[in-house]
Amino acid sequence: MNKLFVLPLILLFSCNNKPIKAKVEVIPYAIVIHGGAGNITPNNFSKAKQEQYKKVLNKALAKGYTVLEKGGTSIEAVQQTITVLEDSPLFNAGKGAVFDSEGKNRLDASIMDGKTLQAGAVAGVSNIKNPILLAKTVMDKSKHVLLSGIGAEKFAEQNHIQFEDDAYFYTKRQADYLKKVQKREREESLQSSASIYKGRSPFLLGRLGWEKYGTVGCVALDKNGNLAAGTSTGGLTNKKFGRIGDSPLIGAGTYANNATCGVSCTGIGEYFIRTLAAHEVSNLIKYKQLSAKEAIKEVVHTQIDTLGGVGGMIVLDNKGNVAWDFNTSGMFRAYKKSTGENEIAFFKEKAVGKLEEK
Repeated sequence: MNKLFVLPLILLFSCNNKPIKAKVEVIPYAIVIHGGAGNITPNNFSKAKQEQYKKVLNKALAKGYTVLEKGGTSIEAVQQTITVLEDSPLFNAGKGAVFDSEGKNRLDASIMDGKTLQAGAVAGVSNIKNPILLAKTVMDKSKHVLLSGIGAEKFAEQNHIQFEDDAYFYTKRQADYLKKVQKREREESLQSSASIYKGRSPFLLGRLGWEKYGTVGCVALDKNGNLAAGTSTGGLTNKKFGRIGDSPLIGAGTYANNATCGVSCTGIGEYFIRTLAAHEVSNLIKYKQLSAKEAIKEVVHTQIDTLGGVGGMIVLDNKGNVAWDFNTSGMFRAYKKSTGENEIAFFKEKAVGKLEEK
């Protein structure tokens, strides 16, 4: 062998006597939540009220984060987080749900597994303490995705889901708001619809009081890189005719796919249904290679806003990147990542602060 080639070969083998370790990307586990978008401003929320909301959001986030921290699944984290929010009278979900036109609380919820694309949802159910638990039971113990009304309630009974009487769901705040909305509705009926609506729903411009907020949602990414998302709501105050919004509709109000992201929405559901808002965010990430932040901005501020809709979204992508956006004055929102990053915010610009340590 030519001596000129021997020395380089000796040096090559002597320098590579240790195995080369491939660089492994570590994806942080994370969780992000929302408590609804709407007329949320410092003027509407005293410092004491802000502390109440901050306390519950912190409790919910800590619950879900602990599941992830201990190696639990994203589905379990989403379920447990939303259960905490449903148990609080502060939000339009579970215990604090709004009343429909008949003075009844009718609840919607959905949950989706980003690994398998399995999903479960319920719509228009009454007296179910935690609709998110029923949605997950639909996913786990039925062949279906969405059950509604009396049928869903029968399914809940068969699977030992907890019921509560009407008194459990009563809050004076929501009862008073129903009266306020119905009074405005009667006043509006005396006027010409042409002069009132001008192409946009009265719910949006405050004609019937756009003070709505409180739909809750959660997206989580676990240590195994699996995403899950869930949403729960009481819908719109004074809703009629069995109205169902986007929250229980997979692809509209909730979506999760390990290939892209998890999404939970809040706002006037009709616009999120018409744009398939949650799935659209996933599509923009997949096909246009937009970031989560760019995708959510496109859907909220271009597609939904152009139609005249209002609301917001939270997004967590498969790399652990958190994004949120909304076209209202505020949205209750918070997140925590295994990297130590965390934030809790209510209003348009300024964050309320960091989350409390457990």
